[in-house]
Amino acid sequence: MKILAVYSIKGGVGKTSSAVNLAFISARSGLRTLVWDLDPQGASSFYFRVKPKIKGGSRNLIAGKCELDGLIKGTDFENLDLLPSDFSFRNMDLVLEAKKKPTQRLKKLLKPLAEDYDIIFLDCPPSISLLSEAVFEAADVLLSPVIPTTLSLRTLEQLKKFIAGHELAKPALIPFFSMVDKRKKMHKDMMQDLLANHPDMLTTAIPYASDIERMGLERMPLGSFLKKGPSVAAYNGLWREILARIQ
Repeated sequence: MKILAVYSIKGGVGKTSSAVNLAFISARSGLRTLVWDLDPQGASSFYFRVKPKIKGGSRNLIAGKCELDGLIKGTDFENLDLLPSDFSFRNMDLVLEAKKKPTQRLKKLLKPLAEDYDIIFLDCPPSISLLSEAVFEAADVLLSPVIPTTLSLRTLEQLKKFIAGHELAKPALIPFFSMVDKRKKMHKDMMQDLLANHPDMLTTAIPYASDIERMGLERMPLGSFLKKGPSVAAYNGLWREILARIQ
């Protein structure tokens, strides 16, 4: 089982759309796939048409009073399940702080799922927090979407420094381009610079496109209502690159 956390300190960079679409492609390829929606906004849950509600909320979940497999919901897609969000996840840091070894809690909760899933995606809220540290400990890989702008690049550098400067498990950090507008010279120039100076960047770029925004209207992954097009091709290419790295 591989645990892939789609994570960025910065909000609005395409984390949820990437988590949902990559999970859909993973499941379609035959891999048993789970998405855990850790964001209290519940966007992944919304896309999969699942009510963002966990019985007992984050307190019972982190306390281990309920097993994860009893909270998992099926989706409309074969091989693809969802552990939905809950609004109480907004207090996840406080709940974790009250526990011994708080950064180990997510890893401990996920461990029993190893026999049931090949890939688990964590759709993470934007922050640097105790929950972030627990995600870093649990994940094998951090997939970090980066818009080719100065502020987005700055948060990538902050993330690298944070991971390097703390006594945490060091998951593989794999950044990729998100919400790219190739009509903008700044985007094209910054992408060239990033690829030259950050060899860990994936080369596939997810475009800033109306069909990705349409996911909110359709409430389903892109590939389920659109069979081809630049955005579909981009996510497929991104998943192939990710698989090559994690294998």
